Amino acid sequence: MKNKVLSSFDSAVSDIDDGATIMFGDFGGLGAPQNLIAALYRRGTRNLTAISNEHGGTDGRVDVGTLIEAGRVKKMVCSITAATHPSRVTPFVRMYNNGELDAELVPQGTLAERIRAGGAGIGGFYTPTGAGTEIAGGKESRDIGGRNFLLEVPLKADYAFIRAWQADSFGNLRFRLAQRNFNPIMAMAARTTLVEVETPVVATGQLDPDDIHVPGVYVKRLVEIPPDRLYLNEDVLL
Repeated sequence: MKNKVLSSFDSAVSDIDDGATIMFGDFGGLGAPQNLIAALYRRGTRNLTAISNEHGGTDGRVDVGTLIEAGRVKKMVCSITAATHPSRVTPFVRMYNNGELDAELVPQGTLAERIRAGGAGIGGFYTPTGAGTEIAGGKESRDIGGRNFLLEVPLKADYAFIRAWQADSFGNLRFRLAQRNFNPIMAMAARTTLVEVETPVVATGQLDPDDIHVPGVYVKRLVEIPPDRLYLNEDVLL
């Protein structure tokens, strides 16, 4: 089987050009693909459409908010737009209020299902979430069982940035604790999935098939995270 392990994060993102749509696995800072984001920052890619649970940028760590603050993101699709602390104005909030980037607010469950639908090849689904609110604007609605439902369409991406706990050389993945949030479904919804792995990549067949969370068929590139790069702050971007 093909060995998908690359030698560096910079080589993993070397073909990502301006205008790409990228999914970033994250959930409150847990499972964020920090090293891939830092490499994309160094590459200087711009005009990105970013899809993530949140917009980051609240505590000095490397996340999608790092790219937003650098002016690299033109549109953000996420489920959380307000800062967790009103006194902390994030780069996303400031730039959105100033008209410097576009944003699409998607309820968290709807966001997850739209991504899952993208990976599963489903053409769309109906949900009651958001019916009767501003989110319903411009969307097809349907009465089902006496309740109003909205039609939501799938989300797909050119690339997905994923962080996993374990992987084999073919790209079969295992996640640990809260990493198993948006990472698995995003890995299946992108044309090219890039993965940073916390532990040394093992040979194909060394992971128990019953414990695989994402099959390697969805993964294109793997990079092992060096021990000193497991957790990054913004002072290591260059």
